[in-house]
Amino acid sequence: MATVLEPAQQLQTNRQAQTEPRFVIRDVDWHVYDGIVRALGDHHTRITFDGRNIELMSPLPIHEYINRMIERLLTVLASELRFPIRHGGSTTFRRQDLERGLEPDSCYWIQNESAIRGKLELDFTFDPPPDLAIEVEISRSALDRMAIYAKLGVPEVWRIDGESLSIHLLDPDGAYKVSPTSRCLPELPVQEMLPYLRPDDELDDTTRVRQFVELVSPRFRR
Repeated sequence: MATVLEPAQQLQTNRQAQTEPRFVIRDVDWHVYDGIVRALGDHHTRITFDGRNIELMSPLPIHEYINRMIERLLTVLASELRFPIRHGGSTTFRRQDLERGLEPDSCYWIQNESAIRGKLELDFTFDPPPDLAIEVEISRSALDRMAIYAKLGVPEVWRIDGESLSIHLLDPDGAYKVSPTSRCLPELPVQEMLPYLRPDDELDDTTRVRQFVELVSPRFRR
């Protein structure tokens, strides 16, 4: 087993280059991955396993800021429009039969919310994966996380680097295709979320969330 420390690709933002620590362990099996997940528990570390390699990543503050703002925008919008939504946070999705596992930055059940309503223990061999996963990419993963999402059957992934936001929908052939609109929330102008995901020097976060909800709510009521 070889252990390698690999530098993350730096993505330029309008503020500064951001780098997140990423530690890669190569040529391991499911049992090593499972042991690391159990040992770390709720520790604030993202763990990815592609069937052979493990990556450990510790998010930067800007990473968590973007992630939490998406959560707030969707939560308040769901409350305002009264559509069902179940938050999965950064739940660990792992399947031994597929030898794959990862934690999204956040995830949501929308169409399949009723299928897991009230459940605290989920078995992803039987329970549906989240309808939507969020990938904040301040730095690039050393592993192909999108291939893992596809293997796990996650229908939709949003990828955000702070400057752009792209929507990826899973096709029947098991590959993601970029789409201009969301499958989960087709009425939502997803690209208009982007300015609200960046820190603002003038307005507090609560005010900005309310502004966004007031902006997009009428589109759901047409």
